[in-house]
Amino acid sequence: MFDELARGSGMRDLLKDRADAGATIARSIAPQYSGPTYDPAVQRHGEYKASLYSAASMRPNGWRAEFGATAAWWGQVEFGSGRPATTQDRPQSGWSPKTRTLGRALQSLRSA
Repeated sequence: MFDELARGSGMRDLLKDRADAGATIARSIAPQYSGPTYDPAVQRHGEYKASLYSAASMRPNGWRAEFGATAAWWGQVEFGSGRPATTQDRPQSGWSPKTRTLGRALQSLRSA
């Protein structure tokens, strides 16, 4: 019975809907880089926002859904993951001052 539920199209649709909602929230709060780059000919406006995705895939124990960003490391550092909470004293009390787009999107899904 568990396999039937975990592998069913209803479960896929449910999980994919939540992943889509997370990606939509992330896109709505994603900042756009407007600062200088190493090369003035390189434009980075909207690259991070455009790299946000959601997906559902079948795993051995059932469907798995996720949302995330495929931006290169500069975009993840600039806008994405930030620094997690730690027990060490740091200037920002262990939290990154960056926008933490994916983390904020996940938190809004949890509180919905």
